[in-house]
Amino acid sequence: MSVSNIKRWPRIVATVLLSTAFLAGCASDIMKGYIGKPLESVVLDYGPPTNVIEMGPGRKAYQWRKINTNVVPGTSTEEVRKTRHGRTYQTIETPGYVQETECFYTFYADYINGRWYVIDFRKPKLECE
Repeated sequence: MSVSNIKRWPRIVATVLLSTAFLAGCASDIMKGYIGKPLESVVLDYGPPTNVIEMGPGRKAYQWRKINTNVVPGTSTEEVRKTRHGRTYQTIETPGYVQETECFYTFYADYINGRWYVIDFRKPKLECE
């Protein structure tokens, strides 16, 4: 990676952060669209829930689990230094890694007229939005 690429990192990071802020709320907006609909509509879109939790008579929480995987690339910076004996080249490498985030999406449903209807949802944690 050249020095000019390194100088662009603050701009790239700012762009990613602004994009994340702009997209924040997307999962909640999608979940909000299911309120008042039969639970089957969520199941048809996302498959069977991972967990079903009894919340009391006529109420359940349905939970879907998703693992988000993000590959963070490594970096390599090079520096040329002048010394009394000439030039020296130094390379600093930072290894990449894989980052995993576990996300849960929870809908609350009531049993009404023989069917389960979505009445509310639990807002996912910020990194899952």
